[in-house]
Amino acid sequence: MTDLPILAVLPDLLAALRAGSNAVLVAPPGAGKTTAVAPALLAEPWCTGEILLLSPRRLAARAAAERMAALAGESVGGTFGYATRMDSRRSAATRVAVVTEGIFVARIQADPELAGISAVLFDEVHERSLDGDFGLALALDAQAALRPDLRLVAMSATLDGARFAALLGDAPVIESEGRSYPLELRHLGRAGEARIEDAMTSAIRQALREEEGGVLAFLPGVAEIERTAERLESLSDAIVVHHLHGSMDPAAQRAAIRPEPDGRRKLVLATSIAETSLTLDGIRIVVDSGLARRPRYDRAAGMTRLVTERASQAAVAQRAGRAARLGPGVAYRLWEEAATGGLPRFDPPEILEADLSGLVLAAALWGVHDPRDLAFLDPPPAAAVAEARERLATIDAIDADGRPTAHGRRIAAMPMPPRLAHMLLRAGAMGQGRVAAEVAVLLSERGLGGTDPDLDTRLRRWRTERGTKAVAARKLAERWARLAGDGGDAEGVEVAIALAFPDRIARARDASGEHWASVGGRGFRLDPTTALARNAWLAVAETQGAASGARILAAASITLATIERLFADRIETRRTVDFDPDTGGVTTLRERRLGALRLSSGPDSNADPAAIADALLEGVRAHGVALLPWSVGATALRQRASYAGVPLEAMMADRLDEWLPPLLAGRRRLDAIPAGALTEAIRGLIGWDDLRRLDRLAPADFTSPAGSTHAIDYAAEGGPRVELRVQALFGLAEHPRVGSEATPLVLSLTSPAGRPIQTTRDLPGFWAGSWSAVAKEMRGRYPKHPWPDDPAAASATLRTKKADARGPATR
Repeated sequence: MTDLPILAVLPDLLAALRAGSNAVLVAPPGAGKTTAVAPALLAEPWCTGEILLLSPRRLAARAAAERMAALAGESVGGTFGYATRMDSRRSAATRVAVVTEGIFVARIQADPELAGISAVLFDEVHERSLDGDFGLALALDAQAALRPDLRLVAMSATLDGARFAALLGDAPVIESEGRSYPLELRHLGRAGEARIEDAMTSAIRQALREEEGGVLAFLPGVAEIERTAERLESLSDAIVVHHLHGSMDPAAQRAAIRPEPDGRRKLVLATSIAETSLTLDGIRIVVDSGLARRPRYDRAAGMTRLVTERASQAAVAQRAGRAARLGPGVAYRLWEEAATGGLPRFDPPEILEADLSGLVLAAALWGVHDPRDLAFLDPPPAAAVAEARERLATIDAIDADGRPTAHGRRIAAMPMPPRLAHMLLRAGAMGQGRVAAEVAVLLSERGLGGTDPDLDTRLRRWRTERGTKAVAARKLAERWARLAGDGGDAEGVEVAIALAFPDRIARARDASGEHWASVGGRGFRLDPTTALARNAWLAVAETQGAASGARILAAASITLATIERLFADRIETRRTVDFDPDTGGVTTLRERRLGALRLSSGPDSNADPAAIADALLEGVRAHGVALLPWSVGATALRQRASYAGVPLEAMMADRLDEWLPPLLAGRRRLDAIPAGALTEAIRGLIGWDDLRRLDRLAPADFTSPAGSTHAIDYAAEGGPRVELRVQALFGLAEHPRVGSEATPLVLSLTSPAGRPIQTTRDLPGFWAGSWSAVAKEMRGRYPKHPWPDDPAAASATLRTKKADARGPATR
C-alpha cells in the first residue's frame, strides 16, 4: 500500500479538512482513494467518531471493507465494517463503515444530526445515482443547519471537480496523478447483424490467444453473460470462467474478484458493476461490448424499464482502465475507433430520468416541500416532481398540501421504494404481510427463483433454494414481514402485486393471452406459451420495453372477485348514452370500470331521461338537422325558406338549445317527435316578421282564378312549380310569378282526370299557340267540360258545362 499514488496527495486532503469542512478529491482508477482515504482520517484530531464511506454498489462496499480490514491485519466487522440492505458486518468497535448510498439516506433521515459521525465520504460520485445525489444534498443541508463540524468529501476518478467544489461551498479540489501503466486499445468492430454474445465470444477467444493474463469482459446484462458462457464451455480447464453481476451470491462475487488459488487463468464475464470501485486481481485484458443496460423511467407509462444502449465515453474509459490497473494492459473494443467520439460523453444523472416518488416523499419528511430547494448538482425536473406527487397521493402517502400522512411516514420508514412499502403495509393490515414481504424481495433482488414470469412459481422455487443469496434474501423477507407486523400464512401473491401496482392490473384482449390491456391504459404483451397466458386477469409487477407494448416479466393470476374486493372504493359505475346516427335513436349502457378497464357492462334500463334527451340533442348538433323527422309541411317550409334566402338551417343550428329540447322530452328516438311539432317549432324560430317576408317572397300556395289552392313546390327541378287543372286558369291573361325577382311559376297543367297535358312558363304564349291543338284533343276526350277557343277571356271553372249552366256552386 506504500506505493499508492493517492498517498502523495493525502497531506493536502488532511490539511484541507483541518482548515474547512468540505473537500473534493479527484483520483484516477487504481490510485487507492477508496481504501486509503478513510483510514488516513482516523488519526485526525477532529475525527472522534465514525467515518461513513458511501459506495454505489453492495459488491463494492463489501470489497472495500474487506480490503481495508485485510491491510490493517483485522477481520471485517472490527475497525472496518460494512452495511448493505442484505448483509452487514460491523460492531461497536467499527470506526469506518462502508455503506451503500441507500443505507446512508435512511440513516440521515432517521438522525439528521448524524450523531457520532465525524465524516462522510461520497465515493464514485461521478456515477450520479439518485441516492448518491440525494444523500449529498441532505448531508449539505444537515451540515449547514445542525453540524458545521461534519466533514464531507466528494471522491471520484472522473469528476467535474469545479461543479462539485461549487456545490460544496467552494471547497478545495485535490487531484491525484494516479498510477499510469501502458494501455493498448484494439478496435475490432462488430457486424450490425451479429448477436452480441457471438461477437463477444469471438473477441474473448482472440484475446486469450493473443495475450497473457486474466480477461474481464463487459456485457450489458445477465442474459448476455449466460449466453456467452454457454458458447465458451469448450475452453481449456486451465481457464476459470466467473460471472459477476448484482444478483449473484456474495461468495460467487468474491470468487470473481480474488486471485485463483490454483494459479489458473481467470475469465470474468461482468456487467457494468465492474466498471469502478473494484480491483480484480490478475486482470490485464478487457473485452468491451460497448453496451450497457440501465433503468430508464418511462413517465408516460409510469414504470421503470431496462434499456440496452451504448455505453458513454466515460464508462468505456473506466472499463478500459480495468486492464491497466495493476500493470500494462490491453482493451479489445467491439466498435470502430472513429465511433468512440459518437458515444455520449457521460451517463445522464439518474435524477433526471428516475421515478422521483421516494425522493419527493423523503424531502417532504425532511421538511422540504419542493426537493429542488435542496442543493443538487442537477435539480430534479419539475414535471417528474409533479408526477411523483400525484403517485404518492394515490397511495395516501401525502395529503393535498404535499405533507406526509401517517401512512406516508410509515412508508418512508421502510427500506424499499414507496410502492413496495405501501404494498407491505396494506397487506400486513390484511394479514398477508409475509407474502407481501417475499414479493417485495423478489421484485427488488434479481435472480431469485429463476426467471419464470409467474411470480407464484418463482416464489415457490426461491423458498427451497439453498444458495447464500437465497438464504440472505429469505432473512431479509422475514425482517420486512416483521416491519409489516404480520407473520401469517404466505398466500396471495396476486393481492400483494395488485396493492403495489393497481395501475398494472391487466385483462386479456385476445384468446391467445398475448395482448393485455391495463387499468392504467397501457398495453402489455405476454408470451402466449406461458401458463399465465391462460388467465383472464393478471396482477402485473414488472414489464420491459416500450410503453405501448411492454413485455410482462413478472405477474400473477388474479380473479375479478379479488379485484372488486381490493378496489371497491375505486370502481366507478358509469352510465353512458350514445347517439346512433343510423337509427336516429340512442343506446344506453351501464358499465363498471376500474381506471381504463371495463369490469362489466350491459344495457341500462334505468337510463336518465335527461341524459337521453341530451344525447339526442348532441346527435343533431353533430350530424345536422337533416336527421330530424321532416314532415311534408316542415319540408315545404324548409324549401320556401331556402328559396327566399332565409337562413333557416343556420338559425336552427345556432339556436338548437332553444327550440329542440322541448321536442325531445320523454323520447328515445328522433322519429318519435310528433307530426307537425317540428313545423310549429320552426315557425316559432323564424318569427312573425320573417314569416311575413317569407309569405311575400315564397308563398306556400297559388290560388287559381277558379278559387282552388295549390301548394308550390320550391324544390322542383327548374324552379317553383304548381300542378293544377288547366281549366282553373281560364281567364288568366298574365303568367303568375313569385319571389323578389318575379320568377315565373312552372305550371304543370293537367286534364280533368289529372293527366299531364302541358308544362309552361309562358301561359299567354300557350293560350295563343298550342292551346288550340290541346283543346281539340280535350274536347274529344272530355266532351262534358268546357274547352273555349279563347281561354284568356273565358271563365275559370272546375265543373262540367252542365254544372256551370245550373249556376254557381252552393257552399
